[in-house]
Amino acid sequence: MKDEFGLPTYLDRDRFPIDEWALRETAFSADDQGKTETLFAVGNGYLGMRGNVEEGRESFSHGTFINGFHETWPIRHAEEAYGFARIGQTIVNAPDAKIMRLYVDDEPLLLPVADLPAYERVLDFRDGILTRTVDWRTPAGKHVRLKSSRMVSITERHLAIMTYEITLLDADAPVTVSSQILNRQDGSDEYHVRSAALGTRFDPRRAEHLHERVLLPQTQWEGDGRYVLGFTCQNSGMTLAVAADHTVETANEMEELGFVEEDLAKHVVRVRARKNQPIRITKVVSYHTSRGVPSRELVDRCRRTLDRVAHDGIETYVEAQRAWLADYWARCDVVLPEQPAAQQAVRWNLFQVAQASARAEGSGIPAKGVSGSGYSGHYFWDSEVYVLPFLTYTMPRAARNALRFRYTMLDAARRRAHELNQKGALFPWRTINGEEASAYYAAGTAQYHIDADIAYALCQYVAATGDVDFLAREAIDLLVETARLWRDLGFWRGNGAGTFHIHGVTGPDEYTTVVNDNLYTNVMARYNLRAAASAVRNLQENDPAAHRAMVKRLGLREEEIADWLRAADNLYIPFDERVGIHPQDAQFLEKEVWDLDGTPKDNRPLLLYYHPLVIYRFQVLKQADVVLALFLQGHEFTAEQKRADFDYYDPLTTGDSTLSGVVQSIVAAEVGYQELAVDYFGKSLYVDLADLHGNTSDGVHVASAGGIWSALVYGFGGMRDGNGVLSMDPRLPELWPGLTYRVTVKDTRVRVDLRQQDVTFTIETGERVTFDVRGEKVTVTAATPVTVPLEDQGPRIIGAPRTKDLEGTRRADGTLVTAKVPDVHDDALPIAVMRPETYD
Repeated sequence: MKDEFGLPTYLDRDRFPIDEWALRETAFSADDQGKTETLFAVGNGYLGMRGNVEEGRESFSHGTFINGFHETWPIRHAEEAYGFARIGQTIVNAPDAKIMRLYVDDEPLLLPVADLPAYERVLDFRDGILTRTVDWRTPAGKHVRLKSSRMVSITERHLAIMTYEITLLDADAPVTVSSQILNRQDGSDEYHVRSAALGTRFDPRRAEHLHERVLLPQTQWEGDGRYVLGFTCQNSGMTLAVAADHTVETANEMEELGFVEEDLAKHVVRVRARKNQPIRITKVVSYHTSRGVPSRELVDRCRRTLDRVAHDGIETYVEAQRAWLADYWARCDVVLPEQPAAQQAVRWNLFQVAQASARAEGSGIPAKGVSGSGYSGHYFWDSEVYVLPFLTYTMPRAARNALRFRYTMLDAARRRAHELNQKGALFPWRTINGEEASAYYAAGTAQYHIDADIAYALCQYVAATGDVDFLAREAIDLLVETARLWRDLGFWRGNGAGTFHIHGVTGPDEYTTVVNDNLYTNVMARYNLRAAASAVRNLQENDPAAHRAMVKRLGLREEEIADWLRAADNLYIPFDERVGIHPQDAQFLEKEVWDLDGTPKDNRPLLLYYHPLVIYRFQVLKQADVVLALFLQGHEFTAEQKRADFDYYDPLTTGDSTLSGVVQSIVAAEVGYQELAVDYFGKSLYVDLADLHGNTSDGVHVASAGGIWSALVYGFGGMRDGNGVLSMDPRLPELWPGLTYRVTVKDTRVRVDLRQQDVTFTIETGERVTFDVRGEKVTVTAATPVTVPLEDQGPRIIGAPRTKDLEGTRRADGTLVTAKVPDVHDDALPIAVMRPETYD
């Protein structure tokens, strides 16, 4: 069902009531714990804690994750070949400090079977604190009220603060709380964990299961309510220390006991609890990790963190977090007037991007952030394409950190290019430590486009922020080395000037692999080559000293730059005159069309029911490919070409990837399919909140969450930033009263208020910014807002493109395109084992 604004109504609003500034749950359910553990996770980009219940009993998947903290393992290929990825990397489940096990009359609180007269759990987007209030009727009939809170600090990245308060409301009783730190990666938990029971079911979206011990104990001690555990990863050599302080406040008679061993630390509080006399336990935890610093030094760092909190008081850090988030929303919020349900979902998604990136210094942004172990904690190309645009225009420091992390990978990317017999640098498709970890090269390593994606994000960041210092000192190396890769990978064909081609690559669409002249790759490579040449020339003109240092550092020759531009100017961009579209690659139109409309719903996603070779033989897409090029390099295509390409590829796109919906929404809005654009946006908005892809339990889809901002700002807001010029051609949906967003350009933050009849620009911080609104230059100053009238919101096309509209199209060789569904035998079953590198 849809609401009055055309958006879906997926959520049970009795259980998850609408609250524009929080995600609220009013009833506990064991049926979807995996999903809610992700939805209620808290994190800061460095440290993340899943929304597991404090009592540590039955959960879907316990998890505490630290960005970049990983173990390595040898990849065993069924058949070896030169250049295959050799070392896998998997995020480690860090020791779990969330556990606070409760016993009343020696009866444990077990939420799945407990009598709960009242229950509420709230994740507040304004303070980033997860709170829970539970009324429990014990087996003996006593009424207990439990209040807990959990905060992972954004301002102090190594810190988590938890509180646990128990009050007996109608009787006295003995109460015991066992606060623990448990090494779940290697230690044993006597309680059932559902995801472990599913360990035999292989799912490529989940982390690899490591069968040998990972965390080798190094240090453990306790004293005065403080507990410390230190570990070293067996293969990667990474080190970790975790420490916790406990403070107990109560007027009841009590005693405290301590216990520590290699994989477990316990602080036990025994209380003779009286009616209406609360017991409040505050647990302050610090995590520190390193690529090789001895764990004993990390223990000292944990001590310093905890000592500072003890001195300052926890309220200092709570207030600092509130202030940080108030500033975050002042810069990042997107407002949908009169749409409280959608507003809640938008803010939940934007809050997830903050939790994945805010303090990710020195690391990338994992596909699942720090909310789960999905995709093994790896970084992919979608960070640059889906997350960095949001960060660039709202949190530029976080964008710079992510780009600088790529710079630190440059030497590894050079080695990888050399291993694949190429010059320059080839960045890994999936990685944690900079080395390629994709065991399936066809849908992994062959995605060379990641080089251009990084270059695109870098140039977008520099243009929006004016951070030429970063470009001159470090980032210029990224542009030069990626340009060298493209020039070396491609080749010339034809007489005279000829054309430049790139063969044997895979574009964003993983249902079509290792092809010649993938359009997305070629268009983005052209951009990369030109951007590198322009950056070198600008550096030479504006900072000769930095230019000389770069030339010496990289051994750059003048003729290379001319060669890049010649290749870019002549790079082959496929176009079929007869069909009137840009083919996705040189052979794409030779295939028959997969009839998605005629494919049974039970046979989706396709990769579960069809061998890759079957899928590769058809025109069918896992995610937007050409359509993504239309968005990122829209100035290279005419309006007619965009409409024709979208009409052709949209019916062929399965939606099997969460990366696709936001891009399809953006381009659908631009070409005029307003209802379709809203539909794609709505599905993307609730990818995790409604678990539409069935794997929210593995963690938040961070790229899709970041893409929500793009769908609103680039899609319905109509903003574009091609060639360093901010332009706007709004596409506000007919049923929406308005849309408000903010962008920061070179330290000037402007609020954009879009309504059906006009758009208003207001400077909130800074002095001046210029937009191009439908061909008219508009300069806004701090003194006066500017309102620009709008005659319309662009073309409006009823309906959506269909597969059957493609049938009967005649190819260049005279044959007709037909649509079909490969036969599936009646006894066919979904494949239980899938490629590890198939990406969501």
